[in-house]
Amino acid sequence: MENLSNGLAAESPTINNLKGDIPTTTENFTNIIKVKTHSPADLIIRYVTDTITIVFIENLIKNEVLDKQILPYLQNAIDPTPSSIHRFLALPHVNQTNQMDNGIESMLTGAVMIHIEGYSEIILAAIPAVEARSLTTPENESQVIGSQVGFNESISTNISLIRRFIKNPNLGNERYKVGKQTKTNVALLYIDGITSEQNVNTVRQRIQALDIEDLIDSAVLSELIDDSSLSIFPQILLTERPDRFCDGLLSGKVGVLVDGSSMGILTPHTFIEFFHSREDKNLRWQVATFVRLLRFIAIFISIFFTPLYVAALTFHYEVIPQPLLVPLSESRAIVPFPPILEALFLELIIELLREAGSRLPTKVGQTIGIVGGIVLGTAAVQAGITSNILIIIIALCALSSFTTPNYLMGNVIRIIRFPIIVLAGFWGFYGIMLAFCFLLIHLLRQTSLGAPYMSPFYPPRIKNWGDSIIRLPIPFAIRKSPNARVSSPSTKTIYKTLEGKEKVNDEQ
Repeated sequence: MENLSNGLAAESPTINNLKGDIPTTTENFTNIIKVKTHSPADLIIRYVTDTITIVFIENLIKNEVLDKQILPYLQNAIDPTPSSIHRFLALPHVNQTNQMDNGIESMLTGAVMIHIEGYSEIILAAIPAVEARSLTTPENESQVIGSQVGFNESISTNISLIRRFIKNPNLGNERYKVGKQTKTNVALLYIDGITSEQNVNTVRQRIQALDIEDLIDSAVLSELIDDSSLSIFPQILLTERPDRFCDGLLSGKVGVLVDGSSMGILTPHTFIEFFHSREDKNLRWQVATFVRLLRFIAIFISIFFTPLYVAALTFHYEVIPQPLLVPLSESRAIVPFPPILEALFLELIIELLREAGSRLPTKVGQTIGIVGGIVLGTAAVQAGITSNILIIIIALCALSSFTTPNYLMGNVIRIIRFPIIVLAGFWGFYGIMLAFCFLLIHLLRQTSLGAPYMSPFYPPRIKNWGDSIIRLPIPFAIRKSPNARVSSPSTKTIYKTLEGKEKVNDEQ
């Protein structure tokens, strides 16, 4: 590499002196590319004619397009010039540049560099070979009724899925490159006329202000652009469902897609919305309301049931119903540990089983989770390490945590249970109330893209309470974004319109 650099410096200006300009001679052009890219094994330099040279990265381009559309035209070109090739090359994405850095950057994303002897400009023919996973059913956000397709790792495929749902010319699509090393494509999506311009500008500024070396996944970007990265609670929704992503855009939210990630970002997002599922809108409102209420009850059970057990057995025996005192006493008669250690031990076992099951292959993970839980639970009771009643409570809490439809929020519920158990073991019900007050104050202080995190309950917005905990019937829940600049028609207007059409049809 040193000999190549020295030879290049001896016969032409150095790379530093070129300042990124395209050299006119083919030899200098190819030598500079080799130096700047460190001569990778997959760098292909092909001399098409005496004056035309093409350079590309193997496996990043579509070889059939190169062989059938680019090479025949270049081989038969009479008196070729950069402008004539740019004008007549029959490809959708053909650009012209006089900067070497721009050319190399495009080549690394699937473009062919076309250089003509004697010209200080090159043609960039973008023919990327995009290898993407086929569209499959979402794994983390499954539903019975509704769409069964999820995002994949191709940003172009994901945008096409969104456009199938939203056929609207007002759908904004802005592209950015994030990461000095990775130069990852990031798409900012919104609907003009529905999404607040302030929210769009805020997300746009936060993305443009990022000064990072790499960006691989949308989860990393969501933590970089949210309001408080130190909070354990997620303020931005990550979803793998195109229908939920589009539903968020139509509600006035800002969407972000990251190339190489199968998760879309939606913001702003409130605490209550993390417990909503897209399937809620596909069910009858009575069933959806029951399921939502069941989720909120399960959240309370998952967070506070074990701490209540620890606090009651440690400090507050008087709150235990008298019929339960005898079974509890018999169950804990041979247990040598205090309730707090007993509860933390079982909670830790449950988390270990859950983590081991998620890291193993699917069939093996399911077997480990079921068999391991039964074997360890039975052995712990027989060994006198824990009581039967606590095993039932721990299993109920673990089962309740799975009802949360959002994976990130489910992880939060799993974690915050541990400090509450510790506080309950030291201070009883007072420790539980202290933890509850701390969580409530923390949630009230959080924002999502500047919007209150606990909306519509704080600050109170009574008109929006209807579709938060309960799911209103569709005719009474006509979409109307709080950030929209254009209002949606009311239910009465829709009914009047339908009645008018019926009268016209009857007269005809």
